[in-house]
Amino acid sequence: MEQSSARWKVLLGGVMMQLCIGGIYTWSLFNQPLVDAFGWERTEVYTAYSLIVFIFAFVTIFSGRLQDRIGPRLVGTIGMVCFSAGLIIASQARSLPVLYLGYSLLGGIGVGMVYVCPLSTGLKWYPRKKGMVTGIIIGAFGMGGFIFNFLLSALISSIGVSQTFLVQGLVYAVVGITGAQMLKVPTQSESKHVLVNENDYTTKGMLKTPAFYLLWIMYFTGSLSGLLVIGLSQDIARDLVGLSPATAGYAVAVAAVFNALGRLGWGALSDLIGRLRVFTILFGLTAVSMAALSLFQHNAFTYFAILGIIVSCFGGFLATFPAVCSDYFGTFYFGSNYGLLYQAYGISALLGPLLLSAVSQETHAFLWASVFAVLGLILTFFVRTPGNFSTAGDRHSQQ
Repeated sequence: MEQSSARWKVLLGGVMMQLCIGGIYTWSLFNQPLVDAFGWERTEVYTAYSLIVFIFAFVTIFSGRLQDRIGPRLVGTIGMVCFSAGLIIASQARSLPVLYLGYSLLGGIGVGMVYVCPLSTGLKWYPRKKGMVTGIIIGAFGMGGFIFNFLLSALISSIGVSQTFLVQGLVYAVVGITGAQMLKVPTQSESKHVLVNENDYTTKGMLKTPAFYLLWIMYFTGSLSGLLVIGLSQDIARDLVGLSPATAGYAVAVAAVFNALGRLGWGALSDLIGRLRVFTILFGLTAVSMAALSLFQHNAFTYFAILGIIVSCFGGFLATFPAVCSDYFGTFYFGSNYGLLYQAYGISALLGPLLLSAVSQETHAFLWASVFAVLGLILTFFVRTPGNFSTAGDRHSQQ
């Protein structure tokens, strides 16, 4: 009973932290208000979002190793302090460099330190339900956008965009730091009942396997579409679909809900039918949906439906890749190993603005994202578990 209580406490703490850092998925709410308030270009404002995603992904390389050494509680606490401080600095920004320094750099460092801690800790407590536990923890990251969406929208309207950053920073500090104190790695006596024996790959060993590089490319191609659409969901609804500002505002909520549901549902499904089978479905749905978004005119219903599919698949990728990383390379070095795999996500965040600036229309960027998804789909038939390390979680045919 005591052990069960400890497991749920870890899960609750992780959810609290992820809800807070998941606030970055509300960025679409801030694009136009920042443009209106300071006269910046929309691409310049959107860059702040792309940078925070890239920076936090990059930081996971180091935070993963650090939490393996000194524990997730301390690393998570420091991360929440950095993220909150970044938002407070952003509230004082009157120039783009200050916005990038606070929100993107310091905030990105904070999110990167927080992100891996509950994930790595949760997998150690729930080794037989990896898809489920990553779905719950990463699902909270996606749900943060929904929970705070309407509150932040109301705050922006009533007190302004800068003061809204300040309120975010203060609230996230209280909730996130409290959640960090609940994280705990299982002791040896606890782990003999909780953990299973696995062949754990060191980071150096992982880098010698072909599976790592194929998974990295798949992660990159799978993340691109979701990152493009989430960061511009409200803008697409307003500018490309032609919805009113009030109706377009629901795009952020729709994206947040389907993001969270995708993380929960696809992650749990991967425990049942295998990670690679789920990847095949996700890539297929993403490719078709991004092509449809690019090639056809839409009304509110069809746009929100396509948005939901794309973002649900995006959430599915983010829930299933940690599980497959643990399946293939073990949990002992998970923080370090997943930190390297996660760089694919960060690079895809940087490619988004480059794609948008390189094409004459946003819809062309969506079509390119569809092509990348097709590449990811093809790779699912080539990736194999390394060595003789077989897993119950992956029932895709192996050679």
